[in-house]
Amino acid sequence: MKVAVIGTGYVGLVTGVVLAELGNDVVCVDNDPEKIDKLRNGIPPIYEPGVEEMLKSGLRDGFLSISDSISEATRASEIVFIAVGTPPGDDGTPDLAAVRAVAAEIGKAIDKYTVVVNKSTVPVGSGELVETIIAEQGADRSSFDVVSNPEFLREGSAIYDTLNPDRIVIGAKSRDAAVKLVELYAPIEKPMIITDLESAEMIKYASNSLLATKISFINAISRLCELTGANVADVAKGVGADNRIGPQFLGAGLGWGGSCFPKDVQGLIKISERYGYDFRLLREAWNINSDQTQHFLRRIESRLGSLADKNIALLGLAFKPNTDDIRFAKSLEIIEYILERGGNVTAYDPVAAEHVKDLYPSVTYVDSVYEVSDQADALVLVTEWNEFKQIDLDRLGGPMRQRLLFDGRRVYSKQLAERAGFEYFTVGSS
Repeated sequence: MKVAVIGTGYVGLVTGVVLAELGNDVVCVDNDPEKIDKLRNGIPPIYEPGVEEMLKSGLRDGFLSISDSISEATRASEIVFIAVGTPPGDDGTPDLAAVRAVAAEIGKAIDKYTVVVNKSTVPVGSGELVETIIAEQGADRSSFDVVSNPEFLREGSAIYDTLNPDRIVIGAKSRDAAVKLVELYAPIEKPMIITDLESAEMIKYASNSLLATKISFINAISRLCELTGANVADVAKGVGADNRIGPQFLGAGLGWGGSCFPKDVQGLIKISERYGYDFRLLREAWNINSDQTQHFLRRIESRLGSLADKNIALLGLAFKPNTDDIRFAKSLEIIEYILERGGNVTAYDPVAAEHVKDLYPSVTYVDSVYEVSDQADALVLVTEWNEFKQIDLDRLGGPMRQRLLFDGRRVYSKQLAERAGFEYFTVGSS
C-alpha cells in the first residue's frame, strides 16, 4: 500500500520504517529541515534500537522516502498517518495544535478516497475534530474516513513492540476504513480489536493510566516495606505469581517518567474533569509517583547530613534504558534537588548526556562509567542500563570519598554491594 506518515518522532518514525520493512511504499514527512537532511542520509533523530538499520534498508531498497510536503505525501497515498506530538499544556491538557495543523493540510490536499489515521495520543472526541477540520478545508466527507489507531510501543523496544503487539486497536465509523487498516496490518498476524473512534481513543489513555497506577501501587508498597522490614522484591514476586495480577510493572523504583505515562495520566485526569468526574484514584497514583523520587532524595540527604558541597555521582540520565529520551526523566528531578541544596553532580549516561547538557551546564558529564565516581560522596543509580548491571563495583568505589550506593532501580543485591565495601540503600528495603 502507499502510506504517508506525518511526523518523525518516536511513534512516526518507527511506524514508517516498520511499514516500509513490511513492503509498503512509505513516505515520512517532517517540517524540520535538519531532521529531513539527517533522515535522507540514514541518520535517525532519535536513539532507538533497530531504527537506524530499518531506515537505511528502507531508503536503500526504495520502500521509504522522506519529504517536507504534507500535500504531496497525501496525494500520493491511500493511508495517511498523523503521528505528531501532543505535549501537555501548563494545566496538563494535551496540546492539539500540531494535530489541527496537519489535519488542515491534509484536508486541502485530498483528491481521492483517503484513510486518515490518528496515531497521536489524543483526548476522546479528537477523531471527530480531525474529521471536521478536514471537511472545513473543502474535502468532501465521502472522500475520506478518520480512524483511531493508538500505539502501545515502549521506548527502547519500539521496533519489537510494533512488530509483535499484544493487540492492534482500530477505531472507525466506516467499515471500508477499518478493512483498509486490517489489510495493512495483516502481515503482522496479531489480534485486532475493531471498535468505534471514541473507544479506541479511550483504550490508549486507560491502558497507560492503569500501568502507571500499577507502578504507583508497588511503589506505595515499597514505602511500607521500608517501615516494616519486608522486602519489596519478594513481595512483588509473590503478588505477581498470581496469574490474575501478573509480574509486569511490579518493579519498585524511582517512579515513572518518559513521554507517555505522565502525559497520559494528566490527560485522562483532564478528560475526567471536562466531563465532571473526579478521578481520585488516578490523582493519587500521580501523587505517589511525584513523592517517590523526593522520598529517595530525602534518604540520601539524611544519610549525608547535608548535600551542600557534596559530590553526587549519577549513573544514568535517560528516563529508562535503551533510549535517549529525557522527558520527565527522574534524573532531572534529582539534579535539580541536589543543585538547589548546594551539591555538585557528576553524571554518566551512554546516550542521553547530550540532551541534558544544555539544561544543566554546571553538571560534570563524563564519557566513561568509571570516571563518574571520582571523589564522589555518594553514587546514585538512576537508569538501569545493562552496562551498569555488569559493572565492577569495587573498581567504581575506589576513587570515592565514601562508598555510599543509593540504588534507585534495585539493580544490585545488598550482598554484592557490601562485598565491594559499599553501604547500600535501595527502594523498598529497610
